[in-house]
Amino acid sequence: MKLVEHFQHGLDAPICLTWELTYACNLACVHCLSSSGRRDPRELTTAECKAVIDELRRLQVFYVNIGGGEPTIRPDFWELVEYAVGNRVGVKFSTNGVRITPDRARLLAATDYVDVQLSLDGATREVNDAVRGPGSFDTAMRAMGNLRAAGLRGFKLSVVVTRHNAGQLDAFRRIAEDHGAQLRITRLRPSGRGADTWDALHPTAEQQHQLYDWLLRHGEQVLTGDSFFHLNALGSTPLPGLNLCGAGRVVCLIDPVGDVYACPFAIHDEFLAGNVRDQGGFTAVWRESELFARLRTPQTGGACTSCSAYDACQGGCMAAKFFTGLPLDGPDPECVKGNGEPALAAAGAGTAKPRPGKDHSHRGKRVPVAIGWGPPEPERLPDRTCDTSPLAGFRP
Repeated sequence: MKLVEHFQHGLDAPICLTWELTYACNLACVHCLSSSGRRDPRELTTAECKAVIDELRRLQVFYVNIGGGEPTIRPDFWELVEYAVGNRVGVKFSTNGVRITPDRARLLAATDYVDVQLSLDGATREVNDAVRGPGSFDTAMRAMGNLRAAGLRGFKLSVVVTRHNAGQLDAFRRIAEDHGAQLRITRLRPSGRGADTWDALHPTAEQQHQLYDWLLRHGEQVLTGDSFFHLNALGSTPLPGLNLCGAGRVVCLIDPVGDVYACPFAIHDEFLAGNVRDQGGFTAVWRESELFARLRTPQTGGACTSCSAYDACQGGCMAAKFFTGLPLDGPDPECVKGNGEPALAAAGAGTAKPRPGKDHSHRGKRVPVAIGWGPPEPERLPDRTCDTSPLAGFRP
């Protein structure tokens, strides 16, 4: 049996999982998959987080990918990282760099089992700050400089590919190399606030072709998180990585309040499998969830199975289809064979698209976001007294 075929039926434990420790964030990125901003007061406590780490150790999970929100602004973040490392659970954490000081960088450089992933969505200040907010480019570059000065090598520069930065991939690679880092690029999904901005941000069809060619040339040196397997339909040479949606099979997400979702990009009740606070904890959710059991059974590709490229792309991304209103057994909205556009047009004429399940934006409500390079918005404090972010009102 091929490895990918074994994965299709699920594993006793996830290879890795994404754990969003907090929805609190000092930024308000327009494509944030979790609509982060304000802390949820129901967050797992320090003790509950340590109990989850104990489970992951017993399950022999390879590593946990910690995100948010901005995880480093949770007061017990470094304590939890030390606890995980002490229990031989590897940690990869994503950060905008706001708390990567010179002292912290030196501590990270001296720590095993920890990988740092810095987010940057523009190789220039103009492109990055239009998406991630004023000052975010300088914050990330300062953090990378601190890590380089501390002697940490091999940390990751993480980029979400958009139509505005797709032409900057070589520049991103140079930035990473200059700092002793490795470039990691991921696909933009219409999740969270990204549901409102995906139409304006996702790469064009021409850029998808260019991205495939670029990955063929550089893919062995660039990490992708297996997020571009839909591009495999463009040629006979497959891109490096696992050609499979691993949702509920080899990966999943734990959110700040302990809810477990099949996919990090699909925070919606449709993909909610349980909660780590339930009896049996995370282990019971992973092994006994009815949702995960369904995802681990053979899936139909619907109309896509008649396409000659189906074996190459497997129908694309589940989350991208769901949040653009397409059926899960239909084509990917960015189908490189051109099947996505008519499917999107048909979906647009029907019922409303599913909305992301949670919104913790600073304003307390979802509002349309304009993509552009105009003057920054005025600073504003959280709009309700229950907005208990550790960095409420903070601007780096």
